[in-house]
Amino acid sequence: MHIILGGTGQVGSATARALLGLGEMVTVVTRKEQHGEALKRRGAHIAVVDIRDVEALRDVFRGGQRAFLLNPPADPSGDTDAEERANVAAIMEALDSSGLDKVVAQSTYGARPGDRCGDLTVLHAFEHLLANQPIPAAINRGAYYMSNWTGMRDMVRESGTLPSFFPADLSLPMVSPDDLGRVAARRLMEPVSETGTLHIEGPNRYTPNDVAKAFSDALGRPVTVQEIPREELERTFRQFGFSEEAAASYACMTRAVIDGETDTAEAPLHGETSLRDYVQSSISRSDQ
Repeated sequence: MHIILGGTGQVGSATARALLGLGEMVTVVTRKEQHGEALKRRGAHIAVVDIRDVEALRDVFRGGQRAFLLNPPADPSGDTDAEERANVAAIMEALDSSGLDKVVAQSTYGARPGDRCGDLTVLHAFEHLLANQPIPAAINRGAYYMSNWTGMRDMVRESGTLPSFFPADLSLPMVSPDDLGRVAARRLMEPVSETGTLHIEGPNRYTPNDVAKAFSDALGRPVTVQEIPREELERTFRQFGFSEEAAASYACMTRAVIDGETDTAEAPLHGETSLRDYVQSSISRSDQ
């Protein structure tokens, strides 16, 4: 049995689908049972648990042999760094005496020590804690999620404008959640000795201009990039409803990407899903 944290989100659900497609038994951990209905119809078990409930989460872990660990993103209207570090602490406590024989954790390109720089510092702390506990741990560092762009599809459809926190011609490693899910499923099924850190990105590098072109082709209308200047990042995040703390943290992470500080992967693993195909699929699903 594989236990999937964040199993109803983008990467977690992709991991669950990949495992189910291989005939594996899967338990998806979610806070709301209805969010797991699609996976339940595919054959997954659903465990309704708040990951801050350490005893309940440990009990779920004890029902499996391996687990995919994903720290769910916190509500940006609060202090995201504090909330996500509290999630990490609860997950680590639940792993103790869980009986699992291997875990695979989702992290990010450019994870680095420090504080209050979004996923870069929170997930680095997660990696460090996993390296210093007894259960063998494999780390998957994913590039910038293509789904971050398609989350804006309704805005792009209506306005013909793609807001971008990055320069329009900045080439970035990007990856689809499905590719991350397939890699996570594979690593969960590998021998316990197969650990270490992998970097995963798509088949090519892409710019925000490429994203706009993919939207334009999928929507059948012109789409242009609207760059948000780096000095306006905090203010823009706050306009989107982020707290002061979250805006500062996300701005730090964004500037690190712009400055090339996160593109440190050596010999990354390349997924098969192109940006064009991912955007087209997202638009098609939204039209159904």
